[in-house]
Amino acid sequence: MKNGLIVSKIKNGTVIDHIPAGRALAVLNILGIKGNEGNRVALVMNVESSKMGKKDIVKIEERELNQREVELIALIAPSATINIIRNYEVAEKRKLNLPEKIEGILKCPNPACITNNDVEARSRFIVISKLPLVLKCDYCETTLTEDEVLRQILL
Repeated sequence: MKNGLIVSKIKNGTVIDHIPAGRALAVLNILGIKGNEGNRVALVMNVESSKMGKKDIVKIEERELNQREVELIALIAPSATINIIRNYEVAEKRKLNLPEKIEGILKCPNPACITNNDVEARSRFIVISKLPLVLKCDYCETTLTEDEVLRQILL
C-alpha cells in the first residue's frame, strides 16, 4: 500500500470502527484502557472515510466489550460499528443503536434531582435528539447535551 496505513490484524478481540473523528480517546476512557494492561491496542485517528469524511478506529486484542461499555460508546459514537474478531476473522459485526432510554449510566447535573439524593434512585434519561445528542432526565427534566455527556465520560 503506497499511501496506506498498516495496522496489523488481531487474532482475537474487538475492532471499533466508524468512531467520529476525535472521539477515540473517549472510547479508550470508557473501556478503562490506560495502556499498561498488557493487551495490544491500536488507535487510529482522523483517517479518511468515504462515509464520514474522517473517522477514528480502535483495535483491542483479547478483549470483548460488555453491554454497559457498548451503551456508553453508543452515546458518544452512535455511528460506530463493533466487530468481534475470532481467529483473525470477523465473527460478529454490530451497528450501535442509541436506546430511547439510558438508565444508570449518567449522572443528572441537577443537584436537587432525586437521583442525586436517594441511594436507591437510578438515573434515567430519555433521548430527545440523537444528532446532536440531547437527553432529558426522566425525573427532573434537566437536559444533558452531547458536550456534557462527553465531559461525564471523560471524568
